[in-house]
Amino acid sequence: NRIMKRILIALAVLASVQVAGAQNIETAKKNLEAAKAACENVKKAAKVATWINLGNKFIDAYNAPIGNAWVGADVTSLTLAMGNDKPVSTENVVLNGTTYTKQVYKDKNIYINEAGVVDIIEVTNPVCADPLSSALEAFVKAAEVDVKATKLKDIANGIKSVSEKYVTDAYSAYSLGNIESARNLFVAAYNASLTQPYAVADTSALYNAAFTSWSIGDNADAKDYFEKCISLNYFEDGEVYTKLADVMSKLDTTAAGKKAMKSVLEEGFSKFPSNQGILIGLINYYITSGEDTDRLFSLLDDAKKNEPGNASLYYVEGNIYLQLGNAEKAKEAYRKCSEINPEYEWGYIGEGMMYYDQAIEIQDKAQSELDDAKYMELVKEFEVVLKNCLAPFEKAFEITKDESIKMTVAEYLKNANYRFSSQDPSYKEAYDKYNAYLNQ
Repeated sequence: NRIMKRILIALAVLASVQVAGAQNIETAKKNLEAAKAACENVKKAAKVATWINLGNKFIDAYNAPIGNAWVGADVTSLTLAMGNDKPVSTENVVLNGTTYTKQVYKDKNIYINEAGVVDIIEVTNPVCADPLSSALEAFVKAAEVDVKATKLKDIANGIKSVSEKYVTDAYSAYSLGNIESARNLFVAAYNASLTQPYAVADTSALYNAAFTSWSIGDNADAKDYFEKCISLNYFEDGEVYTKLADVMSKLDTTAAGKKAMKSVLEEGFSKFPSNQGILIGLINYYITSGEDTDRLFSLLDDAKKNEPGNASLYYVEGNIYLQLGNAEKAKEAYRKCSEINPEYEWGYIGEGMMYYDQAIEIQDKAQSELDDAKYMELVKEFEVVLKNCLAPFEKAFEITKDESIKMTVAEYLKNANYRFSSQDPSYKEAYDKYNAYLNQ
């Protein structure tokens, strides 16, 4: 029948792939040596096709040890695809808190996650050293030879492939915990992407080069890469500004350095006023520098003029007031946020968190109070403030469509209602409701 025919065709194709896979390594080596030899021939070396072929043969050499495996394959598909290429050993390993099944082959390690899917392929016995850099050199030479520009598309595709493979290796290195190696590979990917005639900047690779440089404490390089991100209008929702300000604060602690960092944060704030990292950086700067904190509200007012209906700006304003110790103004801002957009949960969450945190502070103060009368006053104050968090949290729980936020708010509501569950059946009922939700 038709289904059986499809299965038989698929198996036939798979069988042919397995046979080809078994020959991959030796074929790649022979083809690469032949391509190199062609480039040493004066007449052949004058032809663009000779250098494109060399670049492609280096890419084939890169691919050969990987064989028929691929990231994203499930265990069953991987087993079928690998055919007679069996692992010599298998072990469980933990990488960055994630447990993997590590299959060790003669030329690679394959890491399978707990869902039974290939996450990482690590080549341990490459056909040649640095096949990607060699491939890139070949494509660059091809562009030089192609004086009539007849093969620019083929050359550009080869360069693009090199850049993409560098990115794949960079993510694998990062997953394996080799952060410095990952950084170098992201840099290589970005630089390859700039190579003519492809020349399409891989801004994601650039950001990752910056992030990994920041991660290993290479602040000078991180600063350079983050600044390049900004020049290319790549911001990662404002995180580029947050990280750039951080590395600037480490590189230059002088007054001039701090002012330069402030300028970066203010620029970031003007573009991403809801980014909490930028906001916290600005608040910390103005608090520690002694400069007039009204500048924060001036920046926020500018953002409001550009987006008068953006409720998140009032949430940000509430956070600023809270950090500056003005709870009453913070409450006003959070409520204004909810007034502008009743379906925006963060206004309610901001108010609820404000009261919850205040209650915890009062509770801590009460626990260290030795005077019984003062202790009881603090307990009463604690209960009043804690009850104030319930209404905004309940509204946030009701309207949010984000399950993770809903779970977090439910945890706060469960804890707060538990405090009063023995005093009033309604609190016990609410406690049971949120406890049941969290345990469903």
